[in-house]
Amino acid sequence: MRVLVQRCSNAKCVVNNKTINEIDNGLMILVGFTDSDNKEVVEKMVNKIINLRIFPDELGVMNLSIKDVKGSILSISQFTLYADTTKGNRPSYINAMKGPKASLLYEYFNKRLNDFIPTKGGVFGADMEITLTNMGPTTIMLER
Repeated sequence: MRVLVQRCSNAKCVVNNKTINEIDNGLMILVGFTDSDNKEVVEKMVNKIINLRIFPDELGVMNLSIKDVKGSILSISQFTLYADTTKGNRPSYINAMKGPKASLLYEYFNKRLNDFIPTKGGVFGADMEITLTNMGPTTIMLER
């Protein structure tokens, strides 16, 4: 499981010129799964995300979590996080979990995040336009 976490002041997901979801002050995350991922892996990643101390405290030090700042999350499925470009110039996605199984894990991931932090999702498998204002910029790759 790979999750790209971006601290943001706002983020939005648009599909077919229609805003599907948007957030203010929180995290915009891209999430990808591989075949060995399961609910146990998701639980560990959820715990890491909700406790990741990347928001500034009163002294400007990154010392607060998304829980501390009462932020929200925009979670976007992103199989291309498992792109393999070691051979040639065309990425291979052989290591990305296939659609039906990945969709179920993505929904579970979002549900578990939402148990702790208001979480909105994208549309699994859709062509999405994602915009955000990255604060910092702060971008962190998490991998199981």
